[in-house]
Amino acid sequence: MEKLRPTDHTGDYLVTIEEKNKATFLRAYVNWRSRTTENSRVCIRMVGHRVEGCFREASKDQMSIIEIPLSEPPLCVSCCPVTGDLLVGCINKLVLFSLKWQVISEAFSMLDFERSLVIHIENILPVEISFCAAYIAVMTDLEVLILRLESAPKDGVNVDPSPPTKNSPSRQAPTEAGRKSRTYPAPAPQLESEDFVICQKPMELLGEVSRQSGLSVTLESTGLNDERASPSWAHPILYRRFTPDVSSYVFPDDTKLHSLQLLPIYQTGAVTTDGKSSPQEKELLSLFCFFSLPHIGYLYMAVKSVELMSVYQYPERSQQAVLTPQFLHVITSNNLQCFTVRCSAAAARDADPYVDTTLKACPPVSLDICALRMQLFIGLKAICHFKNHVILLTKAGAEDIPERRKSSKRLLSRKDGSVNLKTPSAMEDGWNLYLVNTISTVQLYKEMVDYSKAYKNVRTQSCIHLLSEAHLLVRAALMDPCLTEPGEKEELLEAFRESCEHLGDCYSRLDTQCSHLALPYYNMAGLSMTDVLTRIDSVVEDGSQKPERGLLFYINHSLYENVDEELSEELAAKVSQIFSAAEPKQLPHALCSPCMKNMDPLMAMNHLKKLNISGSSSVLVTLTKASMALKMGDLDAYKREMKCHTEMELVCGFILEPRLLIQQKKGQVVPTELAAHLRETQPEFLVASILGLLKNNKIGVEEADTFFKVLCGKDEDVIPQLLVDFWEAQLVASVPEILLQELFFKLLSQYIWRLSQRQPPDTKPLRSPEDLINSCSHYGLIYPWLTFLTSSDSLHDQNYAEDLSKLQSLICGPSFDVASILPFLEPLSEDTSAGLSIHVLCLTRMKEHEQALNSLLDRCPEAVIPYAQHELKEEGPRALWWKKLLPDLCQRIKQGGEKYEVHLSSLKETLAVVATELELRDFLNVLPEDGTVAFFLPYLLYSSRKKPKT
Repeated sequence: MEKLRPTDHTGDYLVTIEEKNKATFLRAYVNWRSRTTENSRVCIRMVGHRVEGCFREASKDQMSIIEIPLSEPPLCVSCCPVTGDLLVGCINKLVLFSLKWQVISEAFSMLDFERSLVIHIENILPVEISFCAAYIAVMTDLEVLILRLESAPKDGVNVDPSPPTKNSPSRQAPTEAGRKSRTYPAPAPQLESEDFVICQKPMELLGEVSRQSGLSVTLESTGLNDERASPSWAHPILYRRFTPDVSSYVFPDDTKLHSLQLLPIYQTGAVTTDGKSSPQEKELLSLFCFFSLPHIGYLYMAVKSVELMSVYQYPERSQQAVLTPQFLHVITSNNLQCFTVRCSAAAARDADPYVDTTLKACPPVSLDICALRMQLFIGLKAICHFKNHVILLTKAGAEDIPERRKSSKRLLSRKDGSVNLKTPSAMEDGWNLYLVNTISTVQLYKEMVDYSKAYKNVRTQSCIHLLSEAHLLVRAALMDPCLTEPGEKEELLEAFRESCEHLGDCYSRLDTQCSHLALPYYNMAGLSMTDVLTRIDSVVEDGSQKPERGLLFYINHSLYENVDEELSEELAAKVSQIFSAAEPKQLPHALCSPCMKNMDPLMAMNHLKKLNISGSSSVLVTLTKASMALKMGDLDAYKREMKCHTEMELVCGFILEPRLLIQQKKGQVVPTELAAHLRETQPEFLVASILGLLKNNKIGVEEADTFFKVLCGKDEDVIPQLLVDFWEAQLVASVPEILLQELFFKLLSQYIWRLSQRQPPDTKPLRSPEDLINSCSHYGLIYPWLTFLTSSDSLHDQNYAEDLSKLQSLICGPSFDVASILPFLEPLSEDTSAGLSIHVLCLTRMKEHEQALNSLLDRCPEAVIPYAQHELKEEGPRALWWKKLLPDLCQRIKQGGEKYEVHLSSLKETLAVVATELELRDFLNVLPEDGTVAFFLPYLLYSSRKKPKT
């Protein structure tokens, strides 16, 4: 008889395979918990029959037996812990029954089943099956097959689309006798069994290759009213075949597989250190498949990737095994053995993408398994597991008593075969049931930690292995979806943090290839750098004992990442001693960390003076010494250090260590004392240094802008001149095209704001307009006609004139997109000479010459002829001389006014150009009809005497 009970939230029923009068029955017992007395009535019904009329109000307290008819005798059963569905194994097929609820009344519902799917597998006799979610595992005596069911059909075919290939093993069609007597097909030639033993070779096929097993899998949907989509495709993901051991005389049972099991691990609340994460809805995260031979067990991962994860070697012949997320329990004839498993390690990697990073870590799946304990029982026959209990079934017969077995072997070894062992009549076979409580996770964890203290001062892997086992125990317990008690969870979380602390200590002190794991384990433990440095006892204060790589890696990384933590003066001195003794080249980098703010500069200077470093690192040491000299207020020492290298070399030093100039504190940009000093003494060198950091991707554009604002003590909306100098330096240095337009807009906005507000820069600009024009291709030559637009009242303000020239030069440049900046020009009024020049310049760049001429004729006619001579040279705009300028100037001369002389002079210049360009007849056509002949006569004579154009 085999019994199964799925989880409470998916149904509560008991399934049995019963044999009576040489007939086999499959029955499901439902509502059995509500049975009030042993003599209460029991209702018997059959799957598929209507049940509404058979039940009344009293049925709520009545157990029901559901008869499940099958065309062939059931061999094994399994139920899904996720859905509660029932899977039955028969000869050459598996039958799936869907669990559903029959509504009897508003207050009462009854469990029922519906046959929904038949999976035909040719020539297979299932000994054990296991069913979980959409995965089915089938086991014969020497074969294991795992199928994944999918609801969506693939290419409209319900049969496995990959038939057996030519090289795949063929299978003989089973006969009635063969179905009952063979697990694997017999060979075609009929050979004498006493002369030969014929068996197929062992095989392991994983993933897509599993289709080559030669097994034919066909699905037959039988569900009628199932709301869930019926699977329509079975995809093999694992096939493994073993070969019986024929090297010695053994019984068949000694080579058969046993204990097939699919173990699910669910997606629940992530493992955290605060205990505040709410568990998520139960969802399958990872699935593992276990099966075993008498002397060796196999554990496979079966969801995201199919691969062999662990192999278990038993010290003696096993009879049965049961797998849990934390342990593998194995029984032999007289021993209960417990082994560690790696399911939680594999599931942790599936659940958390940050595992194996600097933030989080987990012991590897490849970690060696180990036996935890062994307990003696007499006559062990079966084992099962429920929550924290191991249930054992024993049969204590005379042959199971060790003393009797020894004497039996002794007697049987004699040559006289007539001697028989006679069992006393008083010795009767007895069945016993044991319920063994497994030790609590926290208690077992504490025992393992206490045992690991024996390796505290021994530099071996044993301590790490033992603590990793303890860590995985706690991690597996935290991944249990049944963990709902707050107190228990908090106790486990505390153990989890403590285990991370211990592992961090091991990796920081032991010189292993995985020393870098000290960092993620300390991070998972929630320890600060101060906490870790306080825990380290192996580092002598005078630095005479060299620390290991794990501690150095942790401190190095933490000095870069934990920028908001300031070490005390004592701990900062301890860190400097560590680097001075173990990694002197990293000492300047360590001293530049914000965490070392409280470091005694005199002690730091003494450590730096002891360094003997050449090459590029010597520049970094020099800059670090200069920074420490500033902190001590020794300006002479500062100047001596800064004179040791050229400015270009010093810029390279800043690129090696940007934190000499710019640091981060609580997410804010903080300039250093060295940066503030350079701002006052060498601003151009400071701009060049920050530009070097930007070009080498040491800082971002926004971070650099914020740096200058904070350094100059300006608000977010106020732009200091040093930042404008930095923007101009970027243009000179030819920034990438993607940043060019944004940089143009920054400079344009600042130039316009200063011109409109008459706001002078807060410091003297580092570059004049002439410098920018000569050194930067983005600043173009200023058009000559713009000088006529410059008002005389702005010439005395040098800053105003320079900003105007820079803006004009930028717009005259070849890279500027003028159309995109028109909205920025609103603050500049055309009533001012600066505003007029910019507006007309933009119109000119957009080829709006006629509109530009109107503005000049109205506001600055002096610039009309220079403008026309410079801009109206091309074929199209050339006609504006006689179509636009000539008529407009004649009209304005008739009107007189203050600008009469200017207009008259411009008209003469225009007539000279028109007489040169046009033929006499065309020239006469454009002249005004009411003009004075004497005024136009010289131009007419010139036009008539010139040679015609060829």
